[in-house]
Amino acid sequence: MSIATGGTSSGGVRDQAPIIGISGAGVVGRAVGRVLHLLGHRVAWYDTSPGAALRASRTSGGIVVDDPRALEVADVVVLCGPGPHVALAATLLANGCDVVSTCDGRDDVLGLLDLGGVATSANARLVVGAALCPGLTGLLANHLVDQLAWTDEIHVAVHGTGGPACARQHHDALGGRARSWHDGEWVERPSGSGRELCWFPEPIGPADCYRADLADPVILHRSFPQASRVSARVSATRRDRLTSRLPMLTPPHGAGDRGAVRVEIRGASADGARETAIVGAVGRTGDLAGTVAAVFAASCLDGSSPVGVSTPGDDPALAHRMLREVVALGLQLHEYTGVARGGF
Repeated sequence: MSIATGGTSSGGVRDQAPIIGISGAGVVGRAVGRVLHLLGHRVAWYDTSPGAALRASRTSGGIVVDDPRALEVADVVVLCGPGPHVALAATLLANGCDVVSTCDGRDDVLGLLDLGGVATSANARLVVGAALCPGLTGLLANHLVDQLAWTDEIHVAVHGTGGPACARQHHDALGGRARSWHDGEWVERPSGSGRELCWFPEPIGPADCYRADLADPVILHRSFPQASRVSARVSATRRDRLTSRLPMLTPPHGAGDRGAVRVEIRGASADGARETAIVGAVGRTGDLAGTVAAVFAASCLDGSSPVGVSTPGDDPALAHRMLREVVALGLQLHEYTGVARGGF
């Protein structure tokens, strides 16, 4: 194992403050590192890609290693690289290390949710889907659910990608089969169908969104089983849809782009009247995802997240706290008020 120093010696890590490992020094991984550094945590990266050590050290210092076994010195590991995450997460959990996964692939998320026995037996924590969508969407849905007496529909939409791996996932999602929870059963429809004009917070504004092979319905159904309908869509252009079953024609943007997310819930007020509530957020997509992952890594470190498998919206009290922390770190919520002159 070789170590490239980025401002902190690797010696005696167990004798100092707890350390949070980050697997992946890409757009999201660097955002996680920046937030954790701001919160005063020690960080170490595992990444073998060219220039990873330089990118990580410029972000917040820390040590950069090229051997995944080095992550075992960490108390918590945030998995920010491309999926699948299941195998590495299982290994880390078995060693008693807490894990936060930013994966948004449906099959990978399902595999991670099955690691509950491994996590519990090792007295470790596994937070699944702690990014933007899923992740922030669960926190926003929890925020809205409290506003209604009963919630029976949750619909999310996302715009933008956090980096090359995220862009490839977005591309693949439009070429698969979209699953949604509909009146007590899972329904599959072709990705790229079901066009819906969704209004995101400015400066994104309106965008055509389509069904896609996303993990969010799985995560949200777990957190909000009372909802009889749960769906997720992504914004896409005509070219995105036409080329979704082909290799990507142009390389993804290396630094990610500006993105947004919106969550809409439908239900009833205390007097039985039908109500709809919508909230959204906008910003650099990688920063939004990285901030959510970072606060959940910190919650594992202080024991707030429960032992075993959890997702961002499972525990209402913890979700409220995580949303407050994300807002304190700069996230601005845009809530639809129904005033004719304005949207969010």
